[in-house]
Amino acid sequence: MRRLQTSSTLPSGRSGTLVLACTISLLAGPALGTAYAEPGKPDPVGTEAGADKPGLEQVRRQIERLHDKAGSATDAYNAAEDAAKKQQKHIVKLAKRIDKTQGKLDELNKTAGAMARAQYRGGGMPDEAKLMLGEDPEKFLHGVSLARKGQHATRGFIGTLTKTRSTLQRYAKDATDEWKKLEKTRKKKAAAKKKITAQLKQAKKIESGLKKEERERLRQLEDEAAKARQAKWLESGVLKGLKGKASPAGRRAIEWATKQLGKDYVWGAEGPDTFDCSGLTMRAWEAAGEHIPRTSQEQWKQLPHVPVEKMRPGDLIIYKKDASHVGIYIGDGALLHAPRTGRQITVEGAGTMPILGVVRPDK
Repeated sequence: MRRLQTSSTLPSGRSGTLVLACTISLLAGPALGTAYAEPGKPDPVGTEAGADKPGLEQVRRQIERLHDKAGSATDAYNAAEDAAKKQQKHIVKLAKRIDKTQGKLDELNKTAGAMARAQYRGGGMPDEAKLMLGEDPEKFLHGVSLARKGQHATRGFIGTLTKTRSTLQRYAKDATDEWKKLEKTRKKKAAAKKKITAQLKQAKKIESGLKKEERERLRQLEDEAAKARQAKWLESGVLKGLKGKASPAGRRAIEWATKQLGKDYVWGAEGPDTFDCSGLTMRAWEAAGEHIPRTSQEQWKQLPHVPVEKMRPGDLIIYKKDASHVGIYIGDGALLHAPRTGRQITVEGAGTMPILGVVRPDK
């Protein structure tokens, strides 16, 4: 059996002990003389009910696929939720700008009205004509200077009025465009929610149709499949040469995440009582002083990539082809993550799911 070395990178104290205990039991791999079925091999127990009823291994795969689809839809939901929040903030800013610009335009319109009334009271005669009809040359020259200044001021005023009206129209158009975008985002969010609900409902229906002993065996099959994948991952030698220690921020992220162990996974949740996978990683690194994207897909896109053979505790491991799952690497081949609906935040082998890559929030 592969022995795991205790690591200084793991959190200390009661929570750290729990992490280490979980890690040892889950990651040490199968003991000598203990056989684990490879993922994908049919389970003999599940075929007893007859040919029409799928075996438990098939049921396990089906439920796993449904939760994978729900996970992908959850990332789409989170992306839409994040976009909606940003769009709403932008609309609020535009509304404030519109209000301020409208106030300025109202004042300018009042001034324009006052100027028009003053010209009407003066008989409507242009200032230039009044000057030409004057008798005092000195006053005439002085008046010409004032008239020019008045013309410049009038042109400037008209220019300001025109620009303010144009600005107001632009803000109004931007606000309309943002509302249209927000409506599209809300539709995407609603569609993702509908898909999540449907997938989880189907998975629950399948599982609830099993007998108690079948559900227990199903959970056992899930654990065995995970251990088999972890053992295969460890046999690849991936941990050889991994000597990187967690950065100060990485340690803080792990310590914070460790305190969340046992809390329920809830899709779309980002704390403080429930989390989904990326909600957990986002909050953990936020507690460490780093702001990272909300979704696992954006974490994969925006954060610096690190080769698996150079990962260190605190790094985020991104899973599945569509980057729909993420967890925090805590060292010794262990992962801390929020798995899926019906499960709690836990520690298990980092190789129990197909790894897409590794990212480092504080690189």
